[in-house]
Amino acid sequence: MYSVPDGLRYTKTHEWFKLDGKVATVGITDYAQHQLTDVVYIEMPKVGDAKKAGEVLLTVESVKSAEEVYAPVSGTISEINKVLENQPELINKDSYANWLVKIKISDTPGGMSAAEYKKLIGE
Repeated sequence: MYSVPDGLRYTKTHEWFKLDGKVATVGITDYAQHQLTDVVYIEMPKVGDAKKAGEVLLTVESVKSAEEVYAPVSGTISEINKVLENQPELINKDSYANWLVKIKISDTPGGMSAAEYKKLIGE
């Protein structure tokens, strides 16, 4: 039922990330966006903010609730997806194409494989 692409890493708190050298592109999973329903606002961090894995990264607000998104890796915010500032609903259309932030990583990232994440969400 939920899309869980291979080649990404996943967290127990429903974030995904993709490594490209020392940069992790981060977003929320299809499962997470389904739970939120219609996303109406995303409170983005600032470029240059340092985050530790497991810390609150940003907040996603929907018509149903506001949920915190956690940093899946430690590092510094190198880029935010500015398109989502004006069109946060794009998360609901494709939560993998519409990443949230990019983090220049400062640690060795963990995360789960697609198969492990599918087990977590009961797929």
